[in-house]
Amino acid sequence: MTSNPLTIEAVRKSVQEGTANAASLVEKHYATIASDDPKIGAYLTLCKERALAKAAEIDTRARKGDALPPLGGVPVAIKDVLVMREVRTTAGSKVLENYTPPYDSTAVARLEAAGAIVLGKTNCDEFAMGSSNENSAFRPVQNPRDLSRVPGGSSGGSAAAVAAGMAVAALGSDTGGSIRQPAAFCGVVGLKPTYGRVSRYGLIAFASSLDHVGPFANSVRDAATMLQAIAGRDPMDSTSAEVPVPDYSAEIEKPVRGLRLGVAREYFGEGLDQEVAKAVESAIQKLAKLGCEIVPLTLPHTKYAIPAYYIVATAEASANLARFDGVRYGYRAAGARTLSDMYRRSRDEGFGAEVKRRIMLGTYALSAGYYDAYYLKAQKVRTLLARDFEDAFRQVDAIVTPTSPTTAFKLGEKADDPLAMYLADIYTVTANLAGIPGISIPCDETKEKLPIGLQILGKHFDEGTVLRVAAAYEEARTN
Repeated sequence: MTSNPLTIEAVRKSVQEGTANAASLVEKHYATIASDDPKIGAYLTLCKERALAKAAEIDTRARKGDALPPLGGVPVAIKDVLVMREVRTTAGSKVLENYTPPYDSTAVARLEAAGAIVLGKTNCDEFAMGSSNENSAFRPVQNPRDLSRVPGGSSGGSAAAVAAGMAVAALGSDTGGSIRQPAAFCGVVGLKPTYGRVSRYGLIAFASSLDHVGPFANSVRDAATMLQAIAGRDPMDSTSAEVPVPDYSAEIEKPVRGLRLGVAREYFGEGLDQEVAKAVESAIQKLAKLGCEIVPLTLPHTKYAIPAYYIVATAEASANLARFDGVRYGYRAAGARTLSDMYRRSRDEGFGAEVKRRIMLGTYALSAGYYDAYYLKAQKVRTLLARDFEDAFRQVDAIVTPTSPTTAFKLGEKADDPLAMYLADIYTVTANLAGIPGISIPCDETKEKLPIGLQILGKHFDEGTVLRVAAAYEEARTN
């Protein structure tokens, strides 16, 4: 873990003023990756040629005295579920081990247009399915804060890269907590925007109604800058929303005094680690001292969130992953004698155990005779969960919770217990089911020096308030 992490603002300013140049910053990051990543495993593919070409372009602009864009010269990492033209993109799976996409995802294109320099693609749970980053087909990621522990998942590589100083910021995807939980485990900031705020064009799909793209960063301000660059309507994604994007940096400057913050009792019950509970309660008191009004709440359908989520998510995964059949692209088993044998063997050899488990669960939930009992019922519960939040947000401006019931657990600790692994997402899946924005920010450490995350949830398309509360707490905690 880097002790004085670089910020986006500091990097851009130093490159703009000529006290540093983008090319040397890129080389320094690659040197850090070469020395530290063999033991962490955050990166799967590096794109040095592309990064240095972009750095040269930024340095030329700076030498001419041209104003640099908001992310000018900033080295970033991209989760390996977002496609990049002519850069290997695997989604952490053997199925796509040698896949080289012919186009850039919108989020990556927008980051590069804002001056960011992409160093490479980060490791993740296969097809973003997991809470520990142990499901990657290539290797698990280890937490930079304690190499014996998981970094969280599925965006563990992106969180670890930022935490270890191997990128200034990164992009991840969040289907049930896959940005916020790794951010909490690695001690960085992770933001899941509202569903539809950021284009999913070029995101390899897991569960299309739950998938979100969002940033990791070392500060709330940096997360706001990253979101500013990637947010907004995209004609290539029919689910992206035609909603104006505010100036998030200006939103952060607004005072928090008088804001009403909800605390739901369902997020402080059984299974919550005592050190985590104490740290989050202390953070809530700090927000109260900043002038926020703390309002007790109930979100009564929270207890149904995990079962509803794992029916909806697996059903959508089953449908989305049907395309990986060994015919058009991706892994194809050798030696098959018939078409059906080729399908079966390609999928059996190409997919890992967790992906197979979810495909089977999802196919079962969608099958004749079970659709109404499982999938339809789960969608009804999803509506009730969304209504819980609608009712809550009539009373409060944001909701404050723990990000995860525990801190980072040991590698292998939950690998043989899928249910225990799924319960690691108990405080995060609700935001995906409801489509609301959420952020995880560091709020303390345990006696073992493991980071604890504070989660702040907001109204649809109100990332501004979420960021404002997060920034106020971050400043109060660090000063």
